[in-house]
Parts: sequence; structure tokens; C-alpha cells
Amino acid sequence: MTEQLKLKLNDSKATRWGALVIVAFTMMAAYYVNDVVAPLKTMLESDLAWTSSDFGFFTGGYSFLNVFFLMLIWGGLILDRFGIRFTGKLSTILMVGGTALEYYAMTGLAGPDAQIFGLNEIFGYKAGVFVAFAGYSIFGVGAEVAGITVSKIIAKWFRGKELATAMGVQVALARIGSQAGYAVAIPLARAFGITTPVLVGLILLLGGLVAFFIFSVMDKKLDKQMEAAAIAAGTEGEEEKFSFKDVKNILVNPGFWLIALLCVLFYSCVFPFQKFASELMIIKYGINENVAGTFAGLPALGALILTPIFGGFIDKRGKSASIMILGAAMLIGVHFIYAIPAINYWLVAIGLMIILGIAFSLVPSAMWPAVAKIFPVSQLGTAYALIFFIQNIGNDLICCLGQPLQFFVILVSMSLQNTFYFTSYRFFYIVFKYYDFVGLVFFYVDLQNTHFLDFIDILFF
Repeated sequence: MTEQLKLKLNDSKATRWGALVIVAFTMMAAYYVNDVVAPLKTMLESDLAWTSSDFGFFTGGYSFLNVFFLMLIWGGLILDRFGIRFTGKLSTILMVGGTALEYYAMTGLAGPDAQIFGLNEIFGYKAGVFVAFAGYSIFGVGAEVAGITVSKIIAKWFRGKELATAMGVQVALARIGSQAGYAVAIPLARAFGITTPVLVGLILLLGGLVAFFIFSVMDKKLDKQMEAAAIAAGTEGEEEKFSFKDVKNILVNPGFWLIALLCVLFYSCVFPFQKFASELMIIKYGINENVAGTFAGLPALGALILTPIFGGFIDKRGKSASIMILGAAMLIGVHFIYAIPAINYWLVAIGLMIILGIAFSLVPSAMWPAVAKIFPVSQLGTAYALIFFIQNIGNDLICCLGQPLQFFVILVSMSLQNTFYFTSYRFFYIVFKYYDFVGLVFFYVDLQNTHFLDFIDILFF
């Protein structure tokens, strides 16, 4: 009986995974809303009289408040100061409010003659476009803060258990939401109207809000159980509380900067590649354009399936730092082979895409749980927020650096016809060389400190 009383909610495998499913549903809805408008660009231009400039302005709204007003960082500070229940509810309410505003802009303010507060245009954009931008900006703040909140929830509920597996499952479920947004957007818009996909997203987010309130009840009970266990063990009051001085402690930690740099280089090199992977398949390898997109999507599909599997391996065997280095080495090898003009057989291209998908799963499955190993729970929200913020800034900087490269590639293409891919891949290859070097430094620093990223995660299972 005494042993049963000592068991906490997260000691039950079914309960902790049930809690994960509840909060993961909210993130699935967020990813759906984030991507559901992208396929509707042509319909927005024809039905709501948007222009390409309007659509570009709207899509830029997601990161506007997070980058220029540091809302993501403030969200991380709020998370560590006020806890996951308060921040989770706040972020979900922001997502619901932002999506509702976006839906209103596409219905009540549709058309070029729509007005708000007597204004037909705001900062040179139609009233409906500007309100949709504002709604998407608010949604973006909520979605990013919800992301770091869910990461801290997983770290709390799965610490010493299947931490990497849980993070991998959450990422996979979120990507299902993203793919669902792309898949159903146009069919729903054609069948029921252009705003229907957004309305569906709003309904899903309302369900996610209810789900988060349910989770809050469970988490409050877990906190009481943890307090009782601390009293029984005589460790009451020893739990670290967040202080704004912790921001300095995070920034002077070399592990923080190494993970942040890994994050920037990894996502900045994988995602730009995916944007022109279909064209590479067609031009260099002669793959039919009808199936080129399918092959180019293999890494995303592979990550959906493999990330939880690799997470499970890390939980049982450890080797986080080694897995990050392995993923980096595989990515370098893939891009190096892609850069060789003489290798242009279509089966090679598909095989490399499969390897890329494996590498695309290895690195995130090890990288995100590593943050929870390096920092205490009281600092996790701020640490994740700062890493995501640096990632956003780094992605923008690398895109800016890519513009001169793009101009050079165009010049080379004019003289060498279809060999543009060789020059492009030299750029990616160089970046990944630095990426692999950072991975090696990460491994060395890990050995010199007490983070033990290569140790086994599961202590009690």
C-alpha cells in the first residue's frame, strides 16, 4: 500500500503517454493551421482579390512579433516563471484568437472594398490582408510559445523515462498535422468555400484548448504528488526556482551555443535543399516531373516514421552526441555525392534521398532531448526559446547570404546550362563541413563536462 502511495501520475506508462497525446493534439492543430493557407494562394488571389505581394506580407506575419518584438523569448521567460499550465493555456488562447481574427479577415473583410475603422487600406495593404496578417502574427506567437511549453512538459513528465521517444512522437504527430493541412486545404476550399480550411483549424484549436485544460488538471495533481514525495524524502524546498539571472547562466553555457549553432546549420541547410530538390530530380537525374515531388518528399516521410524509433534507441542506449555526429556525417556524404556531375543515375538520387531522410531523423531525435539533459527544468523554457530565436535569426541570415550565391548560380547556369546544381551543392557542402565540425566539438565538450549526452536516458523504466 505504501509503495502504491509513492507512485506518481507520470510513473504510470499509460498516464504519461495519455498526457502526451493530449498536448500533442494541440500542436497537431497548430501545425495544421500554420500550413493550411499555403496551398490556397491561387484561390486567395482569384476569390479574395489578393496579390502575390499581399500573400507574401501575410505569410511574413508568423515570425513578425517573435523576431522583431522578441515575443518568443518573453514567452520562454513567462514559461519558466509562471509554469507550464499558465503558459500553455495562454499560448493556446493566443492561437485561437489569432486564427479567429484570420478567419474574420477572410470572411467579414473579404474583397478590395472592405473597411475596418473606416479605413480601406492600412500601411498600403487592404484592410482584410492587414487584419489577416495581424491574426497570423498573434497565432505565430502562440504557436511558438506552445511549442516550447510542450517540450518542457515532455521533459517534466518523461524525465528518467522515454524522453527522446516522447519528443520524437510529438514531432511526428505535429508533422501529421502539417501534412494534413497541405492535403485537405484545396479539396475543402473547393467543396465548401475558401475559408473552410481555416474554420476547421479554428475548431481544432478550440478542441486543443479544451485538451490543455484537461491536461492542466492532471499536471496539478502531479505537482501535488511531487510535493508530497519531496516532503517524505526531506527534500522540500530544494527544487530550483527560476530567476532572471538564469538567463546569464544559459548564455554562458557552451552546450547552449553548440546546440543553437547545430540547430541553425541543420535546419538552414535541409529546408532550403528541399525547396529545389524536385527540380534537381528532374534536371540532373531525368526523373519524371509527375513523381519528382514524391521522391523529394521522402526525407519528410522518413522523419515522420524514424524520429520516434531513433528516440527509443537513444532512451535505451544513449549515444546522443555520437548520433548527432553520425547524422552530420551522413548529410555531408549525401550532399557531396549530389554535387558530383558524373553521378546522375536516378536510382542513386532516390537512394540518397532515403539516406537523407535517415539523417534528417537522427539529428533532431538526439538534439532536442539533449537540451533537457544540459539544463534544469527551471531553465528549460528560456533555453528552448533562445535556441528557437537564434534559429530564426540564423535562417534569415543564411537566406540573405544565399542571395549573392543565387545570382552567381544563374550566371553559371547561363554558360553551363544544366550544371547549376553543382555550384549550388558546393555551397551546401561547405556549410555541412562546418556543421560536422561543430558536432565533433559538441562531442568533445560533452566528454569534458557532466552532461553525459552519450549516457542512457532511461533511469527508471
